[in-house]
Amino acid sequence: MTENNTLQTERSYGLIRLMAMSIGATLASGVFSLSGDFAASGAHTLAVLIGWTIAGIGMFCLCMCFHRLSVIKPELTSGLYAYSRHGFGEFIGFNVAWGYWLGCILATISFATLLFAAIGYFMPVFGAGNNLISIICVSAIIWLFVALVLRGVNQAASLNVIIVSAKIMPILLLIFAIIFAGKFDMAIFMENFRGVEGGLPLMDQIKATTYTTVWVFVGIEAAVVVSGRAKTTVTAGRATALSFVCLLALYVLISVLSMGVLSTEELAALGNPPMAGVLEAVVGTWGAVLVNIAVIISLGGALFTYTLFTADCAYQPATQQCFPKLFTRLNKHNAPHVALIITNAIVQLFLIIVYFNESTYQICYTLSTSVIMMPYFLSALYCLKVTCKDPGLKAMSAGGRLGVWVIVIVGTIYGAWLLYASGLTYILISALLYGPGIFLFAYTRKEQGKKFFDTRVDAIACVVLALAFILSIVLIINGTLQPF
Repeated sequence: MTENNTLQTERSYGLIRLMAMSIGATLASGVFSLSGDFAASGAHTLAVLIGWTIAGIGMFCLCMCFHRLSVIKPELTSGLYAYSRHGFGEFIGFNVAWGYWLGCILATISFATLLFAAIGYFMPVFGAGNNLISIICVSAIIWLFVALVLRGVNQAASLNVIIVSAKIMPILLLIFAIIFAGKFDMAIFMENFRGVEGGLPLMDQIKATTYTTVWVFVGIEAAVVVSGRAKTTVTAGRATALSFVCLLALYVLISVLSMGVLSTEELAALGNPPMAGVLEAVVGTWGAVLVNIAVIISLGGALFTYTLFTADCAYQPATQQCFPKLFTRLNKHNAPHVALIITNAIVQLFLIIVYFNESTYQICYTLSTSVIMMPYFLSALYCLKVTCKDPGLKAMSAGGRLGVWVIVIVGTIYGAWLLYASGLTYILISALLYGPGIFLFAYTRKEQGKKFFDTRVDAIACVVLALAFILSIVLIINGTLQPF
């Protein structure tokens, strides 16, 4: 989310190195659950194919919006928060920072539940990763990581090669095993191609794919930060585009091939991570063992990385007077100790909620995705706003200008589609998560001696959010809305 100061001077990365870092940053836990999550949401083959088409075009344009902003607005070094703040005012900018921070916290929770679901394959006592012993163990791990970071351990670079290899090896094994072992069955792939009688209509199935397709690309904005190390902006843009295309091809291959091995109903019934069940159907038990080991290594590394990264999502906005000054405090090891402790105290609170509500990995990442959608949309909207006033467009060729406009407009429309496809329920749940931020915003403004609102737009946005928050509370009390 933020750009380190060294990125402005160390411009030595070529195309291959940039692509490796970009793919490594984005390829996370979602890849192991793709097929099962699609099936569990009620999406059949045609809906998945259409969903990937929409996500492929839309997310590509969205990530290129991020790249365009990094080129034409290089002074905005805090990513999504800075874009929204400069584009739409202090209150909306604050909510983007707040929402992104919450999204990363919820992503941490989803990693934790899937981690112990994978461990549960070898040790059944951990079940689906959301029982009491799982919560106790993952809490101990997270606070151990906090203790390490507080002592100045800032990154897990030495584990990076192992973690990335652990992710890629079972994925490639699944793809090659299905192809070369002849396990892909066209009859299974075409079975209930459009859905089943009495099931979800096609459009609802397509909308149901949205959270999964967005979740597996969460982090694509990190490629923009990494691209600051590129030798040239052309190289950075090419690396961002090629990284995205490689990931999309990988995801589509996994989805399509899996739907030719097991039926939608069988995929939906698989435990976490679903890829283990698919690979077990192809090559036997040892395939499932390999996937679960890969998940454990991958998510263990992800939890360590997110321990610092998520705290940084509070620390960095605080350095720009978006969050309270308290979050900017550093200890003698130069670690943001207050942000770390507060962030992981909230993580702990959510883990307790997960236990009492028996929430699953899928519920946690759906909530994470729902609060991140608004920052994505507002960043694309800011890119559209900046492009409308960009004098540099006049110096481009007609084809170049057309390309820019297509990317920006489609990226903005896709951002709007994400909000539409999420549906009223998750919009209200997002309001429930965004609502408490109003109090933090008020405290921050008072601390700085500033008036509550700078503009009428800020005031209107706050009133709308407050009303949506109150409505969400009322619906929860009535039992109409179930956030977890």
